[in-house]
Amino acid sequence: MRTVIALGVNLIPDGEIAEAVHLAQVAERAGFSRCRIYDEGLVTHDVHVVSAAVLQATEQLIVGPGITNPYTRHPAQTATALASLHELSGGRVSAGFGPGGSLTLAPLGLARRTPLAYLEELITVCRGLWSGEAIDFVGSTVQLSSARLGSGTAHIPIWIAGRGPRVLALGGRRADGVMLDFLHEAVLGEAVSTVTAAASSVGREVALSYSTSIVMCDADLEAVRPHMTYRLVDSPSLVKEQIGLDGASESLIRSALADGLEAAAEHVRDEWVLPFVIHGSPAECSSQLASIIERHGFSEFLLPVFDMDDTADYIERVGSMFSV
Repeated sequence: MRTVIALGVNLIPDGEIAEAVHLAQVAERAGFSRCRIYDEGLVTHDVHVVSAAVLQATEQLIVGPGITNPYTRHPAQTATALASLHELSGGRVSAGFGPGGSLTLAPLGLARRTPLAYLEELITVCRGLWSGEAIDFVGSTVQLSSARLGSGTAHIPIWIAGRGPRVLALGGRRADGVMLDFLHEAVLGEAVSTVTAAASSVGREVALSYSTSIVMCDADLEAVRPHMTYRLVDSPSLVKEQIGLDGASESLIRSALADGLEAAAEHVRDEWVLPFVIHGSPAECSSQLASIIERHGFSEFLLPVFDMDDTADYIERVGSMFSV
């Protein structure tokens, strides 16, 4: 598939940090230009520590959280962490923000309260502090008094990820880019329209990134299954109805998550996974992805990488789809 679309890789740092660094290097050699790092709270290494390690081990990759939430860190601490990475890397940083999910927030006893307000004020605080000026801010979720970053100015693009229409519209109005992550095929077009309409309403354009797994064999499917658990239970009611995920099955998955992703994955059926991913032979996957990119105007494809049998090979296989 010949395309000028940018390629990104999204790594979940739940193993050794050195392995995440190695996979980022593999991705850079395979033609990927961005590396996002999952922030899943206690089940992964710290997103900013891993980002720093990746930045120091690569030459051109743009790196940053993919995604972090506004609940587990004070927004000003997120701003200074990203500004520090920006300085460390000579500007190879982008921010990825979202409302957070069950996997991250539940173990910390945090509720996803008023996510729109939290996200909007996170954006406001970060951009204000990155201006280099001292700022005063009184919001509904955070307050700052004569706050200023010691690192000076930082021009860091902000990407928003979410599934609900209000978060997507916020991304359209205020972010530099919006990530559409593991959206059911039936609602993807509506999500794109929500983002672009919101951006148009304030006279601006926004970049769009499409993210999902490429499933070319049984091993690829098994790798993504555990990571569909929390995505399924966090999906909108309409999507749950469309795929036939009833309340009893949802409760079973949600309860099993307390014993880990693998335990919960035992209750996830193939037919609940496949509508969210690109699947088939390499040629079929390439054709499906090219059609989606053209139809919706995506400027980036973001590949999430989980525990594959041979993860480096998986990254290279997908990279090769874009070079032939």
